[in-house]
Amino acid sequence: MARLLADVTVGVHVLALLYIGLGGFLAWRWPRSIFVHVFFALWGILVNVFPIPCPLTALEDYFRSLQGLGPLPGGFNAYYLYGTVFPRSMLPVVGVTALLIVIFSYVGTYHRWRHRESAPAHWARQA
Repeated sequence: MARLLADVTVGVHVLALLYIGLGGFLAWRWPRSIFVHVFFALWGILVNVFPIPCPLTALEDYFRSLQGLGPLPGGFNAYYLYGTVFPRSMLPVVGVTALLIVIFSYVGTYHRWRHRESAPAHWARQA
């Protein structure tokens, strides 16, 4: 059971990372979701810049300990992403690209929000 729960935690963690990177685009359709995304984006920055433990990594480590395994060597990103999904040497490029994607999604959200606010009432109801 601990193995299954660890695997589910990994899946949730991957979804959280995808949401951090791409969730701003959801706000193009659902503008209020931007507040949730800002929280996730800030949390993602905090756990990667400061020594703040990620609760999902801690949860996976707990389920690993129930299986007699040690904590993830280097944390979630180092274990699952660096050298697997992309080479560690590409980390600066990946980081800048991710930041640009988030900025682009926020600019798009703002643009759509401004357009919605200035649109006639019948148009705003359709959007």
